[in-house]
Order: sequence, then structure tokens, then C-alpha cells
Amino acid sequence: MLYNAYELQRTMMSGAAAWASVSAEILSNPKLPMGYFGFGPVMASALDVFAHAAAPRGKPSFDIETVTVGGKIHPITESIVLHRPFGNLLRFEHPGLPENAPKLLIVAPMSGHYATLLRGTVARMAESCEVYITDWADAKLVPASAGKFDLDDYIDYVIGFLEHIGPGAHMLAVCQPSVPAYAATALMGAKKHPCRPATLTMMGGPIDTREAPTSVNDVAMQQPLSWFENNVVATVPQMYPGAGRQVYPGFLQLAGFMSMNLGSHMMSHYGMFKHMVAGDGDSADSTKAFYDEYRAVCDMTADFYLQTVEHVFQKHSLPKGEFVHRGEVIDLSGIRDTALLAVEGERDDISGIGQTRAALHLASHLPEKSKKYYLAEEVGHYGIFNGSKWRNRIAPVLEDWIAQHSRKSLKVVA
Repeated sequence: MLYNAYELQRTMMSGAAAWASVSAEILSNPKLPMGYFGFGPVMASALDVFAHAAAPRGKPSFDIETVTVGGKIHPITESIVLHRPFGNLLRFEHPGLPENAPKLLIVAPMSGHYATLLRGTVARMAESCEVYITDWADAKLVPASAGKFDLDDYIDYVIGFLEHIGPGAHMLAVCQPSVPAYAATALMGAKKHPCRPATLTMMGGPIDTREAPTSVNDVAMQQPLSWFENNVVATVPQMYPGAGRQVYPGFLQLAGFMSMNLGSHMMSHYGMFKHMVAGDGDSADSTKAFYDEYRAVCDMTADFYLQTVEHVFQKHSLPKGEFVHRGEVIDLSGIRDTALLAVEGERDDISGIGQTRAALHLASHLPEKSKKYYLAEEVGHYGIFNGSKWRNRIAPVLEDWIAQHSRKSLKVVA
């Protein structure tokens, strides 16, 4: 019923958004008398803001066409190099890269948004690396015949992607995937897998949520797992390819994130309205671009979502040494020659300070020279991987770390 009610509401809002958009165009048309009076532009701006907020959104495109390196512009080539039911492996490269350019796997969050949320991350790292990214699928579009997808499968996908890229690759996990990427690194390290990553960078990840808990952590701890199963898990309707699959709907995740900072979101839209009234289209467009991405959401499989709540936020299985993958307890001491970089934002209200840094302490058999911590001052959660502070302050730290550590220079510690 939850999903069906949402679809009914979405259909109604889509019609209202279409009418609002048409009305805004009429009211702002300079060929009509109302376009010259104050109420015309004001009403047009208000309707345009409503139309933008209510319009349905599908999966965005990366749209990274070029990259500038050393003053030269190079065309970016985006391609699918590996197809899997629950997520493809994408590659971004350009002719300006040297033959020995590092290969970087970016593990995107499976947390209700598409991998395009990391568009800025990909664009910046593509300047110096051959970039790969996990393009996770919308669970409601994956047929039930494809089977389940849980934390074990997520880890298997990460390992499989690294195997496809080959030995010596580097890995970057942004937020939620820090846990499965860290687990995959430990599993591969313990087995001395030839494709284990040379470096693993974790940014704003919930490795140990007992450190500086945030409101996100509090919500996960306040209710038993059965509450989440009974209240936020829904069945995909018949209109989608994944009909019958149990999912955590993306629209619920979006509602949760919006409610966390409702005041700031309202002020952003009010600011967009004022920019439009004043004729400042560029400023209004930048706000629109952010919300185009922010409101584009996808579903997660219920198995993956519930296991994440249970093991990451409630039981803290990984830092306690109790995290199990396919019946095998993950031994974090298996990380012996993958250099670790932990990046946190000073103003991160989703992953508190210390949650990601905990990964460095837990890798007890990794030499200290292969560990690094970077606290990005005056940076919030999204600023860690997008925006000017990411491009100019954080990305150079990551590039230097990758340059310092290559597989040929690392030795396995017995």
C-alpha cells in the first residue's frame, strides 16, 4: 500500500508540475501584457519553483564531456566495461592520460541516490586517473528472477570489479560503501589476492558509528530491526520490472534526508525564487542543478538495507570483529599492504568525526607509514566529495596518496 500510495501521489504531482510549468511560461512571456507587470514575473517564478520541486525525475547522466589538464582540454570517454544485474562498472578515460596512469575504482553509495551524485568526484579524479565507478541499479528495475542482493553480494561485486580492473588498482569509497569496501580489502588481503587494492581511501564512512554518533545513527539505534522491516520496507508495484521485490524505497530515504535539514532546504528554494524574480538565471540554475540530482532517488533491496542497519548501525559488527561474509568472519588484520587514507569533514552531520578514522586503528597489522588521516576543516558531508573544497583541498591529498603507494612498492608483512 505504501508504494501504491506514493505512485498515486506522484502521478497527481506530475500533472500539477506540468500545468505550473506551462503557466510560468505564459506569465513570463514578454509578448503578453502581464509579462510587464510586477505580479507576472513573481507568479511565474513561484510556479517555476513549484514545477521544479514537483516534477518526476529519472536516472541522471554523468554528462562529463571534457577534462582540463595542464591547460589542455581532453574529451572524456564513458563506457560500460562490465554489466551485472545490480550494477554496472563504468570507466572514464581521456587521451591525455599517460600509459601508467593509476586506475581508481570509486565505490558509489547505495543509499537511495544514483552514482551520478559523485559526478564531481569522477570529474576531478579523471584528470589524473583512469576512473572506474560502481553504477548501482535501481532495485525496482531489477527483475525478481535476478535473485537477491545483500551485503555479501555487495562485497562480492566490489571484489569482482577489482578483479576486472586488474592488479595494482586503487579504491575510493564514499560514505556508506566504506564498510563493504573495507571488508572486501580485508578478505582479499588475508588471501593475498593479486587484485587487492594498492590503496583504499574512505571518505565520511560509518566504519564505527559508536564514535561521535549523529542524528542518522540515533534513528537507526532507537528502533528494533523489526520496526524497520515493518514500517519502511515496501513491495515494488506491478508497473515496474522488479514487481514483487521487497525494497527500501528511495522516496523514503529522500524524505528522511530532507526532514533532517528542512529549514535550509526551504531557504534554498526561497533563494531560488528570489533569484528568478530578479532575473538572476545563473544562480537559480545552480540551485536547480543541485536538486535535480538530490531528488533523483532509487530503491535499495530490503536485504541489503536491513543488514546495513543491523550490522553497521546497531551491532557494530565490523569494528567488533564479528562481521561475517559467507560464513567467514572478516579479520581486519588481513590488511597488511593496502595503504589506508581516512578523510572526514569537520561539519559532517551524517558520519561524525572519528567514525572513518577508526578504520586506521582497526587495521592492526598495517604499518603506520601506510596510514593517513585528513580532517577537512569547514567541510560538511557533501563537501567531502563535491565542490571547490573537494577539488582544491581534498582531491590533491588523495592524488598524493595514490602517487606514493603503488603495488610494486608495497611488500606483504608476514
